[in-house]
Amino acid sequence: MRNDTRLSRMLHVLLHMGRHQGPMTSEAIGVMLRTNPVVVRRTMAGLRDAGYVRSDKGHGGGWVIACDLERVSLLDVYRAVGGPRLFAIGNEHSHPDCAVERLVNAAVDDALRDAEALLVKRLAAVSLAELSQTLDVDCADHAGR
Repeated sequence: MRNDTRLSRMLHVLLHMGRHQGPMTSEAIGVMLRTNPVVVRRTMAGLRDAGYVRSDKGHGGGWVIACDLERVSLLDVYRAVGGPRLFAIGNEHSHPDCAVERLVNAAVDDALRDAEALLVKRLAAVSLAELSQTLDVDCADHAGR
């Protein structure tokens, strides 16, 4: 099964946009992500609708950051791009007649709820600005080597 990469790809784009002077076209982003500009526009639309980016048409147009990176968490981006369910595993029947299946379902549901709560908490705790600052440090360390 293929992984859904929308979150990581859009975080990648947003960090580049934060460093880019001026708008980035869907074509330029498509080259960066090795995908079609139509896919870029479709995915960026969720970020636009959430108010994180805006797009300007015409010559000199493109996508630009429209938010304070301190106020946008990884969870916000996940929600804006319409991320899939966090976990693809689940139960076969939601109301089984079998006592064993009910027990198994309850155990799996509890574990998934706990795991999802932890992941949501961690995604919510990291802002785009924090990622950008970490990138600055990493780039400075790499340049110093």
